[in-house]
Amino acid sequence: MNIGELAKGVAATTGTSEADAKKTVTAVFDQIAAAAAKGEEVTISGFGKFAVKDRPEREGRNPATGETMTIAASKKMSFTAAKGLKDKL
Repeated sequence: MNIGELAKGVAATTGTSEADAKKTVTAVFDQIAAAAAKGEEVTISGFGKFAVKDRPEREGRNPATGETMTIAASKKMSFTAAKGLKDKL
């Protein structure tokens, strides 16, 4: 499913136009991304939780040469499904 298909489903459920539904879906994702950029956690009851996690610096190997190298610390976005979503699966 892509954003167009998601917008069609939202439009059909809410009785709005696909353009308005796409704006709404995009706005929701923008708000989640903005909260993540601030390091905040986003919890949607019955769906799940989006959180930013730190990945520490670590040792790795260059696959081409086998040489050890240091992989820089970074942040990643994680999603944990809520019980309601798990039950639907």
